[in-house]
Amino acid sequence: MKRNLISSAPIAQGRTAEIYGWDDRHILKLYRDWCPLDWADYEARVAHAITEAGIPSPAAGDIVEVDGRRGVIYERIEGISMLQDMNARPWTLLQHARSLAELHVKINQQFITGVPLYKDRLNHDIRSTPHLPEDLRNKALAALGILPDGQNVCHGDYHPGNVIITKNGPIVIDWMTASIGSPWADVARTSLLLSIGAKGAGKQVSPIIRIAIKLYHQTYLNRYRVLNPDTENELNRWMTVIAAARLNEDIVPERGALIKMVADS
Repeated sequence: MKRNLISSAPIAQGRTAEIYGWDDRHILKLYRDWCPLDWADYEARVAHAITEAGIPSPAAGDIVEVDGRRGVIYERIEGISMLQDMNARPWTLLQHARSLAELHVKINQQFITGVPLYKDRLNHDIRSTPHLPEDLRNKALAALGILPDGQNVCHGDYHPGNVIITKNGPIVIDWMTASIGSPWADVARTSLLLSIGAKGAGKQVSPIIRIAIKLYHQTYLNRYRVLNPDTENELNRWMTVIAAARLNEDIVPERGALIKMVADS
């Protein structure tokens, strides 16, 4: 389906896509013009698999083309992100941290087909990043090689900005990076996002915000471990490879902290 360029401003946007209103019941996630055209097809296929597995997420519809860019139509979800709610109501921080963990455990307990292995994606990213010296690249690849493959659903970018609070409960969005693998690989990714952002931002983050992020992070991890004990100490073992793979996303403020994480592991 093709459509002329949307004249209205996006209602949200990220590094790879913009979100537009489509009609009263749907939105359009439109990839930026530098993104490969097949990303939309892949995302739609993954989104269908996720909803069929019963995971709370927006239902995907048609793939569309707008002014040479491709995107996916999704049902419109009424609500705000967990991150927005915490910013507006800071006293909900601990409640949301526990909720983030409880929902994550439920996601990681599911099984789907038709998505790649998380380890294959991590292997590709570690080999592709230009920001790792060869000794650290080899170190990360060796660590990855001895970790378990796993067969569980992994979101791949699970954080409070990707959880929408609705009247019917939380909904998880942005499944482009979904894969199957070890739940602790997915937890390690979330843990990295909750810790590395503040480090990468440097002096821009106030001491109070740093303390709040640290408390949120630790509460999330504690609750997840209660529901799914880390009997093999997998979380720490995954952190090296997750940090190394993150370098391929080329987020400059994080680069030094990520390289140090790999070197110190």
